[in-house]
Amino acid sequence: MAEQQKSQWSRTGGKLRKYLLHLCFQTHVIHSSQTPDWAKGIKDSQEGLASSHEHKLSFKKSKEVCLSYVQDAILQKQWRRAAEFLTFYIESLEKDYSIEYMGPSEIIWRIGTEILCNHSHSSIGEFNSFIEQMKTLGVKRYLKVCLEHAFHLLCNGLIDEAYQNLSLAESWRFGEQTTAQDKEMKLVQAYRGLLDYYSWSKQKNILLEYEQDGLEDSSVEREMHSCFRKAAMGLKEIIKIPGVWDLFVKSYVDLLEFYGDHQEAREVLSEYAYNSKFPANPNAHVYFYQFLKRHGASKKSLVSALKILHDIVPSHELMIDFNIMLQKSKKRKKRRLGLEVIFAALDYAGSKENVKAWSCLARQVKQIVISEKHLDWIKEEWNSRKDWWPAFHFSRYLAKRNWQENESLTYEKALVAGVLLGKDCKYFKYVSHQGCKAQVKRFRTLKKFVNRHSPVYLRISGL
Repeated sequence: MAEQQKSQWSRTGGKLRKYLLHLCFQTHVIHSSQTPDWAKGIKDSQEGLASSHEHKLSFKKSKEVCLSYVQDAILQKQWRRAAEFLTFYIESLEKDYSIEYMGPSEIIWRIGTEILCNHSHSSIGEFNSFIEQMKTLGVKRYLKVCLEHAFHLLCNGLIDEAYQNLSLAESWRFGEQTTAQDKEMKLVQAYRGLLDYYSWSKQKNILLEYEQDGLEDSSVEREMHSCFRKAAMGLKEIIKIPGVWDLFVKSYVDLLEFYGDHQEAREVLSEYAYNSKFPANPNAHVYFYQFLKRHGASKKSLVSALKILHDIVPSHELMIDFNIMLQKSKKRKKRRLGLEVIFAALDYAGSKENVKAWSCLARQVKQIVISEKHLDWIKEEWNSRKDWWPAFHFSRYLAKRNWQENESLTYEKALVAGVLLGKDCKYFKYVSHQGCKAQVKRFRTLKKFVNRHSPVYLRISGL
């Protein structure tokens, strides 16, 4: 068995070296008769060795040095240098392989793939040839290599070729299948199913266009149903395994919804979001909420779904919808939660200039100030933020920039700033002055509102 592996590596290594030498020749890096200067010391150290033990140590050292050069070249995106160094690495393995089997195939596969994907003179034909050689070098990683091959083909727009590659991988068998290989096979089937979903989607759109024109085509409908069956079969298995399968889940649910199987679609999404065996995934809760909303679920169900999302990602864009929903509630507890939700969303830099978020906060703050009820809610939220929100949101610099870029944002923020920090707040003073100077009516109204309710600031700040 060892002799077969050595013979196989000897044949494959020579082919791989040719691909890499071809890249080197194209960029005038090296010639076949030349040895890179950096490698001469390594080659010299391997000559005239007195013992097999010394030879093994030298080989190990030269291999490590060589790989460090390859890594350095890749990190610096110097693909032609990386090709040169990897060529020498393969050459060294060929010379030393008779002494000790080093199992280099995974290193060659990963580094070679990276170089061929990024080298300016690499072609899809060379990449395909390289990958086919890699498939013969290790049974345990055969399916991984097939997947990477399919990804590369898809990135180059070769969808049919990728599908064919995945179909061949799906039919591959070698001895007793391990647990790891079983998962990899399900992944192969899932990606093949994803391409079947893509074909189904295209056929569906064609059929819908025909229906709009009052036409029928039974062949398109048959093809669409055939793609549905194959896609569903490939997608449903992978999403049973705990993991993050967003793309597969969305595609499978789309298939189920189109054919009216809403109950199974709901079960799939619920399992994906709430099964404790699956990793925490905000998107799972987003998909479940969107499904509930599409199918007219109760407000209670929608609030429950968004509450969990709020606990995981308080800065999510759906928190604006959550706040609006809570503000419409007649229950004081939910309106209180709404204020907490919108304050928390604005704690994050991604929401600093979100007009809708500031509008939600300004509206609720204004309602509380006018009614003079629940000022303690604002005070509770402000106490944990009064030391850092002024610099984060309400500096004079931000007032100038916001005024220049977005008048609506400036108005909403100025109202909040005036209530939380009073009429002497830098942000409020600058904005109200500019607004009145520009004779914008709503800014004059804003200034009057803050001045009239200035005692509220004293109560919130505890002065």
